[in-house]
Amino acid sequence: MTNEPAKKQPNLLAYTVNDLDNGKSFWTRIGACWANKDGGFTLKLDCLPLDGRIVCTPPKQEEDKEAA
Repeated sequence: MTNEPAKKQPNLLAYTVNDLDNGKSFWTRIGACWANKDGGFTLKLDCLPLDGRIVCTPPKQEEDKEAA
């Protein structure tokens, strides 16, 4: 019932976000998310964050080109 991730660009990219002491944050890409036909999502993670915080955002144009 899921779309095949290898054949389709992800709808969202998954990141772990670490807050730094200077008020900025460091984003590390850890996976991707594909929409399913039933309205759900398939999430493929390459690693897990230590704090459990995962942020999913739409890919930027540059990231779309890299994933192709």
